[in-house]
Amino acid sequence: MKRTVATLIAGLFATAAFAQTPAPAPTTTPDSATPPAVAQAAAAHDKQDAKADTKHVKKAKHQKKAEAKADAKDAQKDAAADTTAPAAGK
Repeated sequence: MKRTVATLIAGLFATAAFAQTPAPAPTTTPDSATPPAVAQAAAAHDKQDAKADTKHVKKAKHQKKAEAKADAKDAQKDAAADTTAPAAGK
Protein backbone atom coordinates (compact mmCIF):
# COMPACT_ATOMS: atom_id res chain seq x y z
CA MET A 1 0.00 0.00 0.00
CA LYS A 2 2.83 2.38 0.86
CA ARG A 3 4.45 1.63 -2.46
CA THR A 4 1.24 2.44 -4.37
CA VAL A 5 0.80 5.74 -2.55
CA ALA A 6 4.46 6.61 -3.16
CA THR A 7 4.02 5.85 -6.87
CA LEU A 8 0.93 8.03 -7.10
CA ILE A 9 2.65 10.94 -5.35
CA ALA A 10 5.69 10.60 -7.63
CA GLY A 11 3.35 10.67 -10.62
CA LEU A 12 1.76 13.88 -9.37
CA PHE A 13 5.17 15.52 -8.99
CA ALA A 14 6.20 14.42 -12.47
CA THR A 15 2.94 15.76 -13.93
CA ALA A 16 3.43 19.09 -12.18
CA ALA A 17 6.98 19.33 -13.50
CA PHE A 18 5.91 18.69 -17.09
CA ALA A 19 2.99 21.10 -16.81
CA GLN A 20 5.32 23.96 -15.89
CA THR A 21 7.79 23.56 -18.73
CA PRO A 22 6.91 25.80 -21.67
CA ALA A 23 6.19 24.27 -25.02
CA PRO A 24 8.99 24.62 -27.53
CA ALA A 25 8.49 27.62 -29.77
CA PRO A 26 7.98 26.82 -33.42
CA THR A 27 10.94 27.88 -35.49
CA THR A 28 10.07 29.97 -38.49
CA THR A 29 12.93 30.42 -40.87
CA PRO A 30 12.32 32.56 -43.91
CA ASP A 31 12.45 30.60 -47.11
CA SER A 32 15.18 31.92 -49.37
CA ALA A 33 13.09 31.06 -52.44
CA THR A 34 10.31 33.44 -51.36
CA PRO A 35 10.88 37.01 -52.57
CA PRO A 36 10.75 39.67 -49.85
CA ALA A 37 7.76 41.40 -51.47
CA VAL A 38 5.70 38.20 -51.35
CA ALA A 39 6.68 37.56 -47.75
CA GLN A 40 5.72 41.13 -46.83
CA ALA A 41 2.37 40.81 -48.61
CA ALA A 42 1.67 37.53 -46.84
CA ALA A 43 2.48 39.13 -43.49
CA ALA A 44 0.18 42.06 -44.26
CA HIS A 45 -2.59 39.63 -45.23
CA ASP A 46 -2.18 37.69 -41.98
CA LYS A 47 -2.31 40.95 -40.04
CA GLN A 48 -5.53 41.98 -41.81
CA ASP A 49 -7.09 38.59 -41.06
CA ALA A 50 -6.21 38.90 -37.38
CA LYS A 51 -7.64 42.42 -37.31
CA ALA A 52 -10.88 41.26 -38.95
CA ASP A 53 -11.21 38.45 -36.41
CA THR A 54 -10.87 40.85 -33.47
CA LYS A 55 -13.37 43.22 -35.06
CA HIS A 56 -15.84 40.33 -35.39
CA VAL A 57 -15.36 39.42 -31.71
CA LYS A 58 -15.90 43.04 -30.66
CA LYS A 59 -19.14 43.21 -32.67
CA ALA A 60 -20.38 39.99 -31.09
CA LYS A 61 -19.63 41.30 -27.60
CA HIS A 62 -21.42 44.57 -28.37
CA GLN A 63 -24.43 42.69 -29.72
CA LYS A 64 -24.64 40.53 -26.60
CA LYS A 65 -24.50 43.62 -24.39
CA ALA A 66 -27.20 45.32 -26.43
CA GLU A 67 -29.44 42.26 -26.24
CA ALA A 68 -28.94 41.99 -22.49
CA LYS A 69 -29.73 45.66 -22.08
CA ALA A 70 -32.91 45.30 -24.17
CA ASP A 71 -33.96 42.25 -22.15
CA ALA A 72 -33.44 44.14 -18.91
CA LYS A 73 -35.46 47.04 -20.24
CA ASP A 74 -38.32 44.70 -21.25
CA ALA A 75 -38.25 43.02 -17.85
CA GLN A 76 -38.40 46.42 -16.18
CA LYS A 77 -41.41 47.41 -18.31
CA ASP A 78 -43.13 44.12 -17.47
CA ALA A 79 -42.52 44.64 -13.77
CA ALA A 80 -43.90 48.17 -13.97
CA ALA A 81 -46.97 46.93 -15.85
CA ASP A 82 -47.57 44.22 -13.25
CA THR A 83 -47.56 46.69 -10.35
CA THR A 84 -49.94 49.15 -12.03
CA ALA A 85 -52.50 46.51 -13.10
CA PRO A 86 -55.53 46.14 -10.80
CA ALA A 87 -55.78 43.01 -8.71
CA ALA A 88 -58.20 40.63 -10.45
CA GLY A 89 -58.68 38.15 -7.63
CA LYS A 90 -60.27 40.42 -5.00
